[in-house]
Amino acid sequence: MTHVVCKACFGCKHTDCVVVCPCDCFHEGDQMLYIDPDACIDCCACSSECPVEAIFIDDAVPADQLAFIQLNAEMVTQTPSITQKKKPLV
Repeated sequence: MTHVVCKACFGCKHTDCVVVCPCDCFHEGDQMLYIDPDACIDCCACSSECPVEAIFIDDAVPADQLAFIQLNAEMVTQTPSITQKKKPLV
């Protein structure tokens, strides 16, 4: 299992989750963050830190956001890793 960044992160991009991740599995896109499913160890540290509740365990992703599972997997190959807190978009 892995965690997935979903719709609530789009246009927001808080990075509180990034600094608590023990595996450095977050990647930064222009409008949101993504989690590398191969690096995530399912520790749940990130989900409780997300102020907009955008992070779900993959089998708990809301039905209308299931596409974000594949989107995270694809985008980590196209975006740089992020390990430090940055100012959010909003």
